[in-house]
Amino acid sequence: MGSIPTPGTSFMTNLQFIFKGHDSNLEKGEANFHFAYRGDKNLDFTEKISFPSVKNQIPEALLKSLLDNLMLILGISYWKAYCPKEIVIESNFLTREQAEFWNIVYTKGLGEFFYKNKLDFRGLVNFPFVDSVKTTSASLPRKNRSLLAIGGGKDSIVVAEILKKADKEFGLLTLSFPLQIEVAKIIGGQVINAKREIDQKLLELNKQEVVYNGHVPVSVIYAMLGLMTGVFYDYNSVVVGNEKSANYGNVEYLREMINHQWSKSEEFEKLFIGYVKKFITPDITYSSPLRNLTELQVVEEFVKYPKYFRVFSSCNRNFKISKPSFAKASAGKWCGKCPKCLFVFICLAAFLPKQKVLDIFDKNLLEDKSLLSLFEELIGVRNLKPFECVGTPEEAKEGLKKILEKGEFNNAILIQHFKTL
Repeated sequence: MGSIPTPGTSFMTNLQFIFKGHDSNLEKGEANFHFAYRGDKNLDFTEKISFPSVKNQIPEALLKSLLDNLMLILGISYWKAYCPKEIVIESNFLTREQAEFWNIVYTKGLGEFFYKNKLDFRGLVNFPFVDSVKTTSASLPRKNRSLLAIGGGKDSIVVAEILKKADKEFGLLTLSFPLQIEVAKIIGGQVINAKREIDQKLLELNKQEVVYNGHVPVSVIYAMLGLMTGVFYDYNSVVVGNEKSANYGNVEYLREMINHQWSKSEEFEKLFIGYVKKFITPDITYSSPLRNLTELQVVEEFVKYPKYFRVFSSCNRNFKISKPSFAKASAGKWCGKCPKCLFVFICLAAFLPKQKVLDIFDKNLLEDKSLLSLFEELIGVRNLKPFECVGTPEEAKEGLKKILEKGEFNNAILIQHFKTL
């Protein structure tokens, strides 16, 4: 196990974080969300979400609810810069129960962020609520079809193929990253390309040493964006590719299990489903057909579809805001240095012939000495499970045993090392 950081309490005491509201133009295809700091810092931010023109009539109450709640999760990227204890929502619309949902989402979703920044999160996040507020969900009948969020990796591809086999009508949602668009083209069907534009002032602010940086629960953002898109374009379900391995945490900190993948976990999924049904709309469901599968089982299914081999990627470098063109060249889809690259390499090598795996990655990661420490973290013999969307140490070891049985990689440096453990 790695060392547990000592919690600090370096919060600004005279600072408010304010959710100022939003404005939208559905015909134009944009919504703007406004945030601010007041007190020791006076800063204003606006984040823009773009999407295709909306032709359907959306009830005003439902539209407001969708944008109100999307605002609250988008704000997490701005709030975490200073983590102030005082949160203000102008024209507050939250009930006590809703506020508690957001307390959980911010606290558990930012668990890795708190751990790495040595922050004491206990009692930190307290969303305000109004006792007199009465919030109800809005009914809006939908067509019986699914909207699949495309990540660009193996998981959403497997979900797409499951939906095809079941002869389900479905469309695809991307956030306009080149990799996602390329994968969506191979899957086929209706594609909705949305886009998130983070305020450049935040990106500049994040370069300062006095500002906290770190992981945010981006899958919550995608879930709420998926819900909004489903309403806008007439879908009755939002489908994602989250498997049961996402339930496995990384490290205990301040008596809370810190899980990099919490926003992909079954715990979050159940919370979100209940929240949406009660407070937004009962007419759109949210689910993952992969929930009962491990990462390794997902890969075993994925390898049945070779048409995706040179298109997909699980490497997070494809989604760096500063490098939007990273995924345009096939050889650049895998950095070959991160835990996700190594884990997926192991999983693919467990089921595919050696040459096919090398064709996907353009190199043999099991021959890379520099990956030894990551390798040991993946199999659970060093430090912590990596803070990445990777499977459990047991899955990694199971994959390696399958590789050994096949014999093609047995002379590789990391395989030889595994045999000595």
